[in-house]
Amino acid sequence: MKLTQIAVDNPVFATMMMVALLVMGLFSYRQLGIDQFPNVDFPIVVVTTDYPGASPETVESEISRKIEESVNAIAGLKTLTSRSLEGKSIVIAEFELSVPSAVAMQDVREKVQMVRASFRPEIKEPLIQRFNPDDQPIVSIAVRSDVRSVRDLTTLADQIIIKRLQTVRDVGRATIAGGLKRQINIDLDPGRMHALRVGVNDIMRAIKDENQNFPAGNVQRGNDDRVIEVTGRVGEPGDFADLIVARRGQAPVYLRQVANVVDGQQELENVATLNGERALAIDVVKTQGSNTIEVARGVRRAVAELQSSLPADVKLEIVRDSSRGIQNSVDNVQQTMVEGGILTIAIVFLFLHSWRSTVITGLALPISVFGAFMVMAAFGFTLNVLTLMALSLAIGILIDDAIVVRENIMRHIGFGKTHRQAAIDGTNEIGLAVLATTFCIVAVFLPVAFMGGIIGRFFFQFGVMVSAAVLISLFVSFTLDPMLSSVWYDPQAHGNGRFARIVNSTQEKANGVYRVVLGWALRWPKTTLLIALASFLGSFALPKYIGFEFVPQADLGEQVVSIETPVGSSLEYTEAKLRQVDAALREFPEIDYTYGTVNTGYANGKNQASLYLKLKPLKDRKRSPEQLAQPIRERLASIPGILVSINIPGGPGGGVQKQLQLSLQGPDTNVLDTISQDVMKRAAGIRGLVDLDRNLKAAKPILSVRLRRDAASDLGLGTAAVAQSLRPLFAGDETSLWRAPDGENYMVMVRLPTEDRTGIADLHRVWFTAGTEPNGLPRMVHIAQIADVVTDVGASQINRRDLNREVQITANVHGRSAGEVSSDLQQVLTEIKLPPGYRFVFGGSTKDMAESAAYAGQALLMAVILIYLILASQFGSFLQPIAIMMSLPMSLIGVFLGLLVAGTTLNIFSAIGFIMLMGLVTKNAILLVDFFNQARERGTPVHDALLEAGSIRLRPILMTTLAMVFGMLPLALGLGEGATQRAPMAHAVIGGLISSTLLTLVVVPVVLVYIDRVSLWATRRFSRSADEVARGHKPAE
Repeated sequence: MKLTQIAVDNPVFATMMMVALLVMGLFSYRQLGIDQFPNVDFPIVVVTTDYPGASPETVESEISRKIEESVNAIAGLKTLTSRSLEGKSIVIAEFELSVPSAVAMQDVREKVQMVRASFRPEIKEPLIQRFNPDDQPIVSIAVRSDVRSVRDLTTLADQIIIKRLQTVRDVGRATIAGGLKRQINIDLDPGRMHALRVGVNDIMRAIKDENQNFPAGNVQRGNDDRVIEVTGRVGEPGDFADLIVARRGQAPVYLRQVANVVDGQQELENVATLNGERALAIDVVKTQGSNTIEVARGVRRAVAELQSSLPADVKLEIVRDSSRGIQNSVDNVQQTMVEGGILTIAIVFLFLHSWRSTVITGLALPISVFGAFMVMAAFGFTLNVLTLMALSLAIGILIDDAIVVRENIMRHIGFGKTHRQAAIDGTNEIGLAVLATTFCIVAVFLPVAFMGGIIGRFFFQFGVMVSAAVLISLFVSFTLDPMLSSVWYDPQAHGNGRFARIVNSTQEKANGVYRVVLGWALRWPKTTLLIALASFLGSFALPKYIGFEFVPQADLGEQVVSIETPVGSSLEYTEAKLRQVDAALREFPEIDYTYGTVNTGYANGKNQASLYLKLKPLKDRKRSPEQLAQPIRERLASIPGILVSINIPGGPGGGVQKQLQLSLQGPDTNVLDTISQDVMKRAAGIRGLVDLDRNLKAAKPILSVRLRRDAASDLGLGTAAVAQSLRPLFAGDETSLWRAPDGENYMVMVRLPTEDRTGIADLHRVWFTAGTEPNGLPRMVHIAQIADVVTDVGASQINRRDLNREVQITANVHGRSAGEVSSDLQQVLTEIKLPPGYRFVFGGSTKDMAESAAYAGQALLMAVILIYLILASQFGSFLQPIAIMMSLPMSLIGVFLGLLVAGTTLNIFSAIGFIMLMGLVTKNAILLVDFFNQARERGTPVHDALLEAGSIRLRPILMTTLAMVFGMLPLALGLGEGATQRAPMAHAVIGGLISSTLLTLVVVPVVLVYIDRVSLWATRRFSRSADEVARGHKPAE
């Protein structure tokens, strides 16, 4: 080979090329970012709109539907969901993966602006963000002080800490949990207002108009220019009491006569607890598609800076940091890679029993890995679990080419050739076979890199990395190996040591056994093929004992318990339940600390709480989050009045979602309610299904004010006027902003005091102003004159998906794989008759599994076709590749057995492992067939040629297989944080390698016998060349 010749003739040049690869790789490695999974940009845009005090039905019709209908027209939209809650609308638009997030965001912003004009004035400005509201905070910070009140601490957090955190790159939002902001409360007195005939609108108008400065132009005189300003802004909170809200006769009515002005705080809307104690916390959510570790590092840096500049009594403590688990997980894969490399080199030493040979082949590892880092940096990849796993799986493959080349050079030195000649001849003899095996591996991994859907995005980096590393290792084994072999004398090459003699005699025995087995197989070819076929078909009975899921759960030492109390529960009641759950969970020795929140972030609603559990480090505990889930469920079952679900973060999409999600869609909520109850009743009987819940909650009690239109109209009132007077009294109105001496703005809130907002009796004390009496005073109208107040019920939350009403049923899985439970659930659904216009849609891991199975199948088919094309090109035969590809089905037996013995499932990782095997197992067969062809060319009979090829190639075949098995052993053992998630890939590869190697050594030679016979028949039948056929035909007259 030309490349080998150049390297052998120019050893310094060859060495410098390798050094260049190492140095550039090292510099690239320093620049690589770290993340848990590849940065897949999920284009999700969320539109959040507040409408204080509005019922879910009003929110749905006034906001959600209008935004949905407008956004639905955008190209590339995948799903459109909305949640209409009390006082809030959340619309989530998820786009196809091909749409860039920034484009999706701009499209949504334009559509929302179009409908914004039709909203009522009380509806707040829609907030458009690029993150998923279900995303968990990546960092939570507790703010503590022994001397400050919660209000002062919240003010400090809001003005200093949050502003600093929001400047950290890629922070999506930072929210305060459990805080009470300073607020000027105008507590109205309905009795005094009625006596003085003052309406709430008069008070609001006075505050709005009087508490501001107005510019009134400027005056100029010569060089002097002055601005005129009408100054009305209130300087101190107490001065609001002196505002005049109305005039009765000649006397003014001051605000203090009809209301109390209090420099107070907001009402408590959400709660945070740390180890069961009330705390003030800040939750930080990152933007979609940004790097978790980078964001967390930026936040930690900001917290350290803040700590030094804050008052001495204020302490900041990071209570949750997702980046630690990710960092540990990535470190764990790096360690696995190094361990795999050491084991692989040990195997090489065992077979070649020479440290010089081991160094020559072992150098392929660091050079290929560092070369791959260079490719990583060039493509903009990060150091994540998948890119590092690609390299740790490739460790065994990388050294393969070097082993095969070196082993063959040693064989030629054994023939008595000079080192230089042996290096060139040995490499040339095996060069084509090594090229073919390497291209087969690349042919397998490139389809993996270009799969569609989420699986394709995740494994793109994986496929590119393996291909790059393998190609670099091919380059190294064609240049560095022969060059070093030609200049470096190896005294142990002839196996003189005692250890070498033991290894050699063991190999001789193995060779003897193999010759006997192969001789028997060649005598009884049909029996051999029948045994192989039976074991292949028999392996299909195994999957039902293995189970299947999308992604196995990672143990990153975290768990999230979602808690729900009955609809209509107060914040205090939910907090009390959260504390009960917290106390119960801290009985478990594995739990390090807990951090709980009510009505914030992921848990929306006063009856929703979320408890984050941080487990002790892996070495200090016996049980994983998955093993803890069921004992936790059983312990919490004894606490009445709560619904609990337990989730383990660390999946590929981030966020915490249940494993099974079933969406039931249709036009009428009542019908959906009936069907979903029926589904839940049937689903509850499925073994392994836990945390069953639906997002259609019990109806919420409502006080409905029903106007008697005739009476109201006679008195000059309409529905809008009544609503405008009632809203500020009960929902409150953020009428104005008060600018404090510290330069900050604080809300001025007009509303009834808390004790006057307790029940139906308070509504009956309301008076409205409508028109004027003959004496010029405002006319007062009692609510009972114009309306009836009745107790009613209404939805607590309305969910929609793709312009239809929706009920989503969710569940987790315990003790069985998600795939098995999901197929049982699908079975249950086939028995349910749906009315016209209603349908079931699976989401979550079920949808991902179906989608990924299709893409993985396509990649597998593509890989097999590419392998055939490469082999047919290399061997110049249409039939011989079939013999080589016989080893492909043989690996399936080992894959199933490997997963069964290890107790892992068929999932996205084991599927990629199986595809990877397609490239690896052909390697052994290629080496066999290549030597068989060389022997046949020398005129050796078929049987002898097969026995000769088998015994010569047995050693390198065993060596490369063992090198790969031991290279993946650390990954297969699954020790360390998050390692159990990755282990199935190694289980599949190791099982498949062992079974296919054993079967390849026997089955491929037998198939070659038949193929040889077919090719002889074909040669006799079609051997005449075109020229001979032409000569046989007489030319036309």
